[in-house]
Amino acid sequence: MDGPPGEVSTDEDLAWMRRALELARSAERAGEVPVGAVLVRDGVVLGQACNSPVTRHDPTGHAEILALRAAGQAAGNYRLPGSTLYVTLEPCPMCAGAIIHARVERVVFGAPDPKSGAAGTVMDLLRSPELNHRCAVEGGVLAEEAGGLLRAFFRSRR
Repeated sequence: MDGPPGEVSTDEDLAWMRRALELARSAERAGEVPVGAVLVRDGVVLGQACNSPVTRHDPTGHAEILALRAAGQAAGNYRLPGSTLYVTLEPCPMCAGAIIHARVERVVFGAPDPKSGAAGTVMDLLRSPELNHRCAVEGGVLAEEAGGLLRAFFRSRR
C-alpha cells in the first residue's frame, strides 16, 4: 500500500474497498465526483453512500458524511466506536471532523488527496494528538483503481 502508515490491509479490507468503489461508480453515473464510502462494524454495513453534493444541492453531501449519517441512524447513536470507514478518496477536513466526532476507530482510504487530504497527505486531523479522538489510518488501498476513476472523471470534464 502506498499511503500513510497504518494497519496492514486484509482480504476483508479489500472487499469493503471494492464495495466503496462500486458506490463511487454510482456517483460518477450521476455526474458526481466518483467517491464512495462504506462504514462497517463487526462485519455489518451500518451506512454507505456515494458523493452527491451537486444532486442534493448540499455542500456537505460527501460520501463519508452521508455514510456516517446513515450509520448513526442504523446504530441509534451518533457515536460509532469499533467501526471502520472505507472510502475511495482520502477524507477532507470537513469529513475528518465528522469522523472524529463519530468516534470511528479506523479509516481505510484509496487514493490520497494532494489538495485537501486530512488523513496525512496535506494535514493529519485523524491522528492529531491535540484532538480528543484519534483514528487508525491506512491509505493506498486499491489506490490505483480509485485514483484512476477520479482522473478519468476530471479528464472528461476538461
